[in-house]
Amino acid sequence: MALDTQTVAKIARLARIEVTEAEKVHFAREISGALQWFEQLNEVNTDGVPQMTSVSDVKLPRREDKVTDGAQQEAVLKNAPASDYGCFVVPKAME
Repeated sequence: MALDTQTVAKIARLARIEVTEAEKVHFAREISGALQWFEQLNEVNTDGVPQMTSVSDVKLPRREDKVTDGAQQEAVLKNAPASDYGCFVVPKAME
């Protein structure tokens, strides 16, 4: 698929990019070359080839997704200026 300068001008207008006539010719050649590469890729038979989601076939370690309280209440309350009944004690915000 070869692009002409009119198509490049339309693309530039849609992208709100100002291009000169020389740039239109240059971009038409460059985009046409890229499209030819894509057409060649479409000719490759990929039947039976699994999708590749990563270049390395490494599985990340997983853990069971369960809700816990964290078992760190005492450690967290050590940072509090004051605590009562296992909760933070803060000054009143409103009277």
